[in-house]
Amino acid sequence: MFTQLSITILLLPLLGFLLLIFFGKRLPRQGDWLGSGLVSISFLLSLYLLITKITAHAHEVFTFTFSWAVVGSMNVEFGILFDNLTAVMLVVVTLVSTLVHFFSMGYMKDDVRYSRYYAYLGFFSFSMLGIVITDNLLLMYVFWELVGLSSYLLIGHYYEKKTASNAANKAFIVNRVGDFGMFLGIMILFVNFSTFTFESIFASISAGQLPFGSEGWMTAAGILIFCGAVGKSAQFPLHVWLPDAMEGPTPVSALIHAATMVAAGVYLVARVFPMLTADALMVIAYIGAITALIAATIAITQYDIKKVLAYSTISQLGYMIMALGVGAYTAGFMHLVTHAAFKAGLFLGSGSVIYAMHKVLHDQNDHHTDAQDIRNMGGLKSKMPVTYWTFLIFTLAISGIPLTSGFLSKDEILAGSWAFSSLNGHWILPVVGFAVAGLTAFYMFRLLILTFHGKPADESRFEAIKESPAVMTIPLMVLATLSLFVFYSFNPFGAASGWFFNAIERPMSMVPELLQPASNAVFHDALHHVHTPAMILSILIALGGIGFAFTVYQWKKINPESLAQKAGFLYKGAFNKWYFDEMYDKVFVNGLHMLTRISKWFDENIIDRIVNGSAVVVRGLATISGWIDQNIVDGLVNATAETANRAGGLLSKIQTGKVQTYLVYVVFSFLVLFILFM
Repeated sequence: MFTQLSITILLLPLLGFLLLIFFGKRLPRQGDWLGSGLVSISFLLSLYLLITKITAHAHEVFTFTFSWAVVGSMNVEFGILFDNLTAVMLVVVTLVSTLVHFFSMGYMKDDVRYSRYYAYLGFFSFSMLGIVITDNLLLMYVFWELVGLSSYLLIGHYYEKKTASNAANKAFIVNRVGDFGMFLGIMILFVNFSTFTFESIFASISAGQLPFGSEGWMTAAGILIFCGAVGKSAQFPLHVWLPDAMEGPTPVSALIHAATMVAAGVYLVARVFPMLTADALMVIAYIGAITALIAATIAITQYDIKKVLAYSTISQLGYMIMALGVGAYTAGFMHLVTHAAFKAGLFLGSGSVIYAMHKVLHDQNDHHTDAQDIRNMGGLKSKMPVTYWTFLIFTLAISGIPLTSGFLSKDEILAGSWAFSSLNGHWILPVVGFAVAGLTAFYMFRLLILTFHGKPADESRFEAIKESPAVMTIPLMVLATLSLFVFYSFNPFGAASGWFFNAIERPMSMVPELLQPASNAVFHDALHHVHTPAMILSILIALGGIGFAFTVYQWKKINPESLAQKAGFLYKGAFNKWYFDEMYDKVFVNGLHMLTRISKWFDENIIDRIVNGSAVVVRGLATISGWIDQNIVDGLVNATAETANRAGGLLSKIQTGKVQTYLVYVVFSFLVLFILFM
């Protein structure tokens, strides 16, 4: 049942894509109801499977496998893997996709490529679901690339805008860098184990078989596969594509860059977790911590509402990756799930604000005011109450305030990093974790206050603003409800007591101890000792960040401009995104241009000269050969012909054609011979 329904869940969005891409414009409302209906069915089936799996089948694993190709002794198999990880992820992907489909009915209703937009949403959902349910690395890589293609199409939806087409290209190219590393890691495993299937690879490692008999190669394979997550989940140093991807429609930002595509990298690390060595996990933990800190510092300084949320997403993804790296497996994956709800809500909430701003600016024929700049907003609380209160819940959740889902998962991540450092001495990880928690609370409430509180930037514009339609606000209310703690644990201060922690356990029992940083028992014991102080400290830091945001932006006790001036180069660096784009442009883009110029010079001055020199030599040889042919070879041929001609002329005088003459020649010849031999 589980594998069959998983295939149905996978194929329904694909069916929607095919119908809409070919017949969308001929259908009523250009087929938005069709795409939304099919993905809604996928969600309901996913929810049914999750409830059934968690309640009746505990930790059973269901698989369906078939042979795809047999090459010698190697049998390449494809199949479906359905476990608790799959069940949870299916619900996350289909739920967010369904809500985005319905939200888009209001946000995108006048779009010129409306049916194509819905078709691409279905194609993306299909690709993402394929990553979730596959049982092997090769098929995951295929769907991985399809996700890259579908995200390219959605980010570049407004392709007539140069910024949008450039953003789509940037996302596609940057992701290919990480995907190349992932492919190399997959090949290392396949060469050694002759299989792509997760369970077979894990079983071989559990039996003590390592790639080329070396733990170093096992570490290399794990880090290379993690490169795929670095690209998809926008981790340092490949994080630069995600903020630019905000050029796509805002519902796309909610779908791709908050809950699903960027979560694919985290899901990949969770799926291959049993094969990651201690050294690989250490690299993963530090990459996550660096990403979380860099993105949080940039988010503080941005004024584009979607850019703030984009860097917030990168930072939270860093949190998840760091959690997996330190061994807080369940906390990291739980944060993926909780983050999907409140970050999708934040993006859709920003979409509601942008929709209202755009509508007013369009009615006022104002084409100069940026509808996404929070400095042009303010005071929207009274005009958009549903958007505001849901946005507030999402902001509290991402800040890690008690009674929200974000508190449960973030508290466990911070406790996990603290426990890890107590066992290994890497104290920089929890320090970064707690610092980012404070920064997150600050920049999110900065965004909330500047957008919804205070006085409006323009009173005339403010009067015309009104709440978004129900088709857009209902998804916000659903996501706000899912951002409360009760859906994950009945204990508001203890995520570990909820069903989620019981369902998603750290998968270490099948792997040799040398490949893991600490056993389950040791890690959980350390976690138990630091949980309470970590929880108290995280709450205090979050409240401190919120209080500071209110002091600066609500009560205006501190001038933010003076703070920026005092921060000096730190503020300037963060505002300019630490110059990563400029650095990459100079090193890689300009470097590539320089390489092409060098190649052009080499081609024109070396290769072409060799070719042209060869042509001169060949032409000279051809001239000499022609002279020899005309003056020697042809002379000999002509002389031979002339000799033959003259000989023929002489013989023609003898060859008279008269019998009598020939008889005289015979008699004469006979007499001559007779005289000679006598």
